[in-house]
Amino acid sequence: MSRIGKLPVAIPAGVKVSVADNVITVTGAKGTLTQSYKGDIDIAVKDNEVIVTRRNDEMENRSYHGLYRQLIHNMIVGVSQGFSKSLLINGVGYKAELKDNILTLSLGYSTIIDYIVPEGISAAVDGNKVTISGISKERVGQVCAEIRSLRGPEPYKGKGIKYETETIRRKVGKSGGKK
Repeated sequence: MSRIGKLPVAIPAGVKVSVADNVITVTGAKGTLTQSYKGDIDIAVKDNEVIVTRRNDEMENRSYHGLYRQLIHNMIVGVSQGFSKSLLINGVGYKAELKDNILTLSLGYSTIIDYIVPEGISAAVDGNKVTISGISKERVGQVCAEIRSLRGPEPYKGKGIKYETETIRRKVGKSGGKK
């Protein structure tokens, strides 16, 4: 049995979970999320808990067992609390500005980059820190990854965009010359 999949997911107050036609819908104070799932996985809502079980022990079903349990957990946390990730911009002249839903980034290139923040995701800029938040953990992570890929951190001076919790392994530059 899957160690993750066998754990029930608690449903907090104010969150409604419904299952119908291989689609699970979670509704809370912050919004609604839906997720389809495979037919060999059974999802039941009992006593303010979501229980995920599998019908047989095939390899594919064993892997989906823990996956769908964790996706449901992330959906419940998302509609009740939300998710947030922070990016740090480091470098001389590197900056970010936000107007409406357009994130304008100056990252040392000859042109300024305009990143359109998708619907359902909100962004906030505070100096050199960009905070991305939303109810879907997958979409928040994807938006952060797309912004980070515009100018990843380099190992010599640490310039670029990095996650707030990320540490960059720094390299030593040239040592001057041979003696």
